Amino acid sequence: MEGAMVMGEYKGFMMYDKQSLTELSLADRLLNHQPFQQRFTKEEARIQGARCMDCGTPFCQTGLPYGKETIGCPIGNYIPEWNDLVYHQDFKSAYERLKETNNFPEFTGRVCPAPCENSCVMKINRESVAIKGIERTIIDEAYEHGWVSPKYPRTSRNQSVAIVGSGPAGLTAAEELNYQGYQVTVFEKAHEPGGLLMYGIPNMKLDKNVVCRRIALMEEAGICFKTDVEVGVDISKTTLEDTFDAIILCTGSQQARDLPLEGRMGFGIHFAMDYLTEQMQVLNGEINQPTITAKNKNVIVIGAGDTGADCVATALRENCKSVVQFNKYTRLPEKMTVDYNTAWPLAMPVFKMDYAHKEYEARFGKEPRAYGVQTMRYDVDHLGYVRGVFTQVLEQTENGMSIVDGTERHWPADLVLLSIGFVGTENTVPHAFHIATERNKIVADDINYQTNHPHIFAAGDARRGQSLVVWAIREGRGVAKAVHHYLTQKNMAQHIK
Repeated sequence: MEGAMVMGEYKGFMMYDKQSLTELSLADRLLNHQPFQQRFTKEEARIQGARCMDCGTPFCQTGLPYGKETIGCPIGNYIPEWNDLVYHQDFKSAYERLKETNNFPEFTGRVCPAPCENSCVMKINRESVAIKGIERTIIDEAYEHGWVSPKYPRTSRNQSVAIVGSGPAGLTAAEELNYQGYQVTVFEKAHEPGGLLMYGIPNMKLDKNVVCRRIALMEEAGICFKTDVEVGVDISKTTLEDTFDAIILCTGSQQARDLPLEGRMGFGIHFAMDYLTEQMQVLNGEINQPTITAKNKNVIVIGAGDTGADCVATALRENCKSVVQFNKYTRLPEKMTVDYNTAWPLAMPVFKMDYAHKEYEARFGKEPRAYGVQTMRYDVDHLGYVRGVFTQVLEQTENGMSIVDGTERHWPADLVLLSIGFVGTENTVPHAFHIATERNKIVADDINYQTNHPHIFAAGDARRGQSLVVWAIREGRGVAKAVHHYLTQKNMAQHIK
């Protein structure tokens, strides 16, 4: 229609290519733990915003779970709108729209795997819009220009809320409830708030100054953080219930999945997250020397996910001798061998190199992953120290994965890191609060988020299992609404009496 408003540049997706964020060279970034990725310039972001094609149904905003994957953005970011605003160089308005749905775009713009990009309509037959890079640039512009300010309470209420856990779900719930006027206290067992943002994601992916900057804004807005306090150990359920009108459990999914094979009790076999946490504690100055180190060691990482890749990158920066990352599945093809529509709006099942794999290849001339590998037992010497693992080959059959006889192999290792996921939340808090759990997850639905105790709520990975930061933000916003409704009803009932 003549005169109709066009989002982005007309046919911009045909005129410009997708651009990746600038990164430090593979050699230089291995010299330290500093962030390796940079934001777009304003002009680069404008061109990438021009590629947004004003599609009839923006699947990038869908936000639906599909098995273990996600279609679009779970928090419903107004992606086409702020893409268009960036195209017109109105970064302030773009930030105003972005913060309506996302409490912490500086986190998601750095660490989110961007299911929005996989679900972009252009991904059907070409490269998606660089949504994550545009988001990162919007929030960085906002901080640079002083547009990001504390989210002060809009009113004042005489009710208080305790939040156990300061990961992304807990932080989101805290900000939302503080804005509603509740007195919010966040309890964190670690030395610094932030949960996995602070201790589970390496500094080269998420600069801890970015986390601390946001925590400082939240404290300025009136949120109280109590660290080095383990609920159920240092403070009791009774004390919390006597002090607060509602309690939210956002304890995450930190119980690592074990691989209890022969030799498991050998020295030098650790959970990946324990290794990453100690490395962050060293960088933060909380401890002087880690008990788990990859320096001058041959390292085996069992598990093919993001945490395993983070272990590879961290071991490289410790100057390890070598790393092998086991993947039990066969190597994916370089390109799709079937029609694209069989994958979209999910991620394309093709071979990819994570940042850590590129770094390892740059130093050692090959990528660190070994495919079709099934660990059979640990090789431990007579003193109890690990010296390797024995594996066999796995192959894909019509009935699933099966072990190939006669393919046993020994892999030398001085350090073995288990990175095969998490089985659920730790038991300390659920036991202390007599909270019902199922399959190591706190039982609470995603409508009212209430546990078997009506004044105790649960959200984030503790409720739904291991997931993405963006899902944790959605959970935090959801539980905050549920708690606000509960306390409002409770207050009204007290006034009627």
